[in-house]
Amino acid sequence: MTKKLYVGNLSYNTTEDRLRETFAALGEVQSVALITDRETGRSKGFAFVEMTDDAAAEQAISQLNEQPLDGRNIRVSEARPKTESGSGPRRDNRRW
Repeated sequence: MTKKLYVGNLSYNTTEDRLRETFAALGEVQSVALITDRETGRSKGFAFVEMTDDAAAEQAISQLNEQPLDGRNIRVSEARPKTESGSGPRRDNRRW
């Protein structure tokens, strides 16, 4: 079963390849998604890493959380599930 991890406080210079390499040292990585700004393409400073093994994911959390990567101490935790409230277009219910 895969486990999705949240990786925060990333340097804007950190790449998906760098994240994959870092997490792969602890177990098999299924996917890496570096979150970027739609308009500028610049990193937003966080990513999601999906690991194929729960034990490897737990090891990644314990060994990489608050450790330096590309000049910043990263934060690694289990990703929270998506919520419905954040998806879809905004609705403006004000009456003019």
